[in-house]
Amino acid sequence: MNYSRREILQLYGCAGLGMTLTPSLFSFSQIQKMGQRTIPGSGEKLPMVGLGTWQTFDIGNSKSELEIRKQVLAQMYKMGGSVIDSSPMYGSSETVVGEAASQLDSQDDFFYATKIWTSGKQAGIDQMTSSCRKMKVKTMDLMQIHNLVDWETHLRTLRNFKEQGKIRYWGLTHYVDSAHDTLERIIVAEKPDFVQFNYSIRSRNAEKSLFDTCKKHGTATIINQPYESGSLFRKVRGKDLPGWASEYGIASWGQYFLKFILSNEGVTCVIPGTSNVKHVIDNMGAGYGRLPDGNTREKMAAYLVSI
Repeated sequence: MNYSRREILQLYGCAGLGMTLTPSLFSFSQIQKMGQRTIPGSGEKLPMVGLGTWQTFDIGNSKSELEIRKQVLAQMYKMGGSVIDSSPMYGSSETVVGEAASQLDSQDDFFYATKIWTSGKQAGIDQMTSSCRKMKVKTMDLMQIHNLVDWETHLRTLRNFKEQGKIRYWGLTHYVDSAHDTLERIIVAEKPDFVQFNYSIRSRNAEKSLFDTCKKHGTATIINQPYESGSLFRKVRGKDLPGWASEYGIASWGQYFLKFILSNEGVTCVIPGTSNVKHVIDNMGAGYGRLPDGNTREKMAAYLVSI
């Protein structure tokens, strides 16, 4: 998908301001397609940047807020993104995803992911059925066991659901370093299609062995907590990007943090959460253009420490 200068200005609501006032909007305007990564178990390609919905899509019944989320999904799709990750834990988020997506022509083109967040076989089945109804999908693309809750019970159900065509992929999630060893043990024993975990420029525990384990056993990875719950932005508030960042099409701190993550070839998709149209455009921009090499990755991390 190719954005023109005028289209990007219009998306940001700044048509007529001139390129000199909005230089960060143009770093990805001439790239034809967002980068993609392969799901090892199937060979299917996924766009590298998706969307998380924790807190950001939990808006209850507000029609005005729903319209904003609809715009977020529309712009994500226009820029080549497709992965939407949710959970029953996230309040009204699943319902909001389903309602917003159903109003778009691209509804059937998204990659829908959600989670089981309960204990017991039947409770898990009931929750998955409810999630599909809320998100308005007949077949869930990815069903994950949220934070490993009763994972041994749900694993058997998910395998059966996949065989029956009720889900396409199954996986596991967690969001803290202390869970990585457990995730690795399950990956080795059970070979999930996906595993979702935390990883960022300052939180690199997964580099020790988790990424290698995923690669060895053909498990795709989804990265959560890319901004460390916003603490990375607090760290760089008022600070300038290094001049050399522009060599990699990095035009914002958000893209700096996401491109660091994406430059790890073990990452299949990263899912920053937002309810802001401008921010989703910026996030998607990280999936375009050149990615840092190994030396530059360390340079990026060191620069963050130095400021």
